[in-house]
Amino acid sequence: MKYAIFDIETSGVSCQRDRITEIAIYIHDGISITHEFKSLVNPETPIPYFISRLTGITNEMVANAPKFYEIARDVVLLTEGCVFVAHNAPFDYRFIQEEFKRLGYEYHRDVLCTVRLSRRVFPGYRSYSLGNICSGLGIKFESRHRAAGDALATAKLFEKILTETNGNFGAYINTKKSKP
Repeated sequence: MKYAIFDIETSGVSCQRDRITEIAIYIHDGISITHEFKSLVNPETPIPYFISRLTGITNEMVANAPKFYEIARDVVLLTEGCVFVAHNAPFDYRFIQEEFKRLGYEYHRDVLCTVRLSRRVFPGYRSYSLGNICSGLGIKFESRHRAAGDALATAKLFEKILTETNGNFGAYINTKKSKP
């Protein structure tokens, strides 16, 4: 089985109103990372100041970045046949789906959330935020609140989950809904 480990940065928290400003995807074959994709994304909307302070991504940085429609084909091809994996996967997945919906397409993948898995596999943490769980498990990472840094940390967390469960977490994969 192949996994597409995602992280995105956005201009806010509403997938209907806000847009993706950065994306990172690490393809994992269940043993190691086999491919990576990362890009700033021009959200075609201003990035609020508080988001720029959190992520370090400014309007100037994304001004000449590709728009989502320019990378959409790469995202589809890269993640074909993969399980969509993210820390707090519903957030990232809804944003990705909404970006495709704006383009007139549907994007569906089976989904695996490392927050949900971490709660099951590593019980007892007060918080399962990416920073907290990685710190507790000794996973070092840089570039917090940047897509590549967070996606790579999620990949390392995912590898610890794979090791701990021997890959037996199929019950936690939310399968895509087929559309007529």
